[in-house]
Amino acid sequence: MRFLVIVVFSILPFMTLAQETATNIFWQNLNELCGKAYIGEVLEAPADDDFRTQTLVMHVRSCEEDVIRIPFFVGEDRSRTWVLTKSDGRIELKHDHRHEDGTEDEVTMYGGTSANVGLETLQTFPADQQTAVLIPAAASNIWWIEVVPDQYFTYNLRRIGTDRYFSIRFSFDDETETPAAPWGWED
Repeated sequence: MRFLVIVVFSILPFMTLAQETATNIFWQNLNELCGKAYIGEVLEAPADDDFRTQTLVMHVRSCEEDVIRIPFFVGEDRSRTWVLTKSDGRIELKHDHRHEDGTEDEVTMYGGTSANVGLETLQTFPADQQTAVLIPAAASNIWWIEVVPDQYFTYNLRRIGTDRYFSIRFSFDDETETPAAPWGWED
């Protein structure tokens, strides 16, 4: 028994280090995209989804120590920004939606926090309580972001218990010009 206790306490610091490392590597991979913009494509969405007919652009516009903001444009619509915040070894994803005049949309700042440390290339975000109250149908949402260095970034949504599944991919081979500021931002 004493041997088991020594082994467990000996490996705990390494387990914590490994867990923190996955989150930190994912965060570093995002930071390496800072300032860059990419054209995307729909991988999965309803057949009649407007995203399929629009130019999709993500711009990793703002990278602070613990907050990364990624505006996501759908054609001329510059209302969406993904806000990722790192805290206590976890990452939170929020969706900031704005009107053209910069005011907050009625449905904004929904999302969730990673339930665990995730992987170096993948983080998942189950809907939080704020989301469940704001958008009851989204209470079973799970979002995930995948960042595979030198390859691609994906943003994904699955609504558990339904057929709702949405996935877009931004290849790092499809870098584009820096777009205009999203609505509510200054250039």
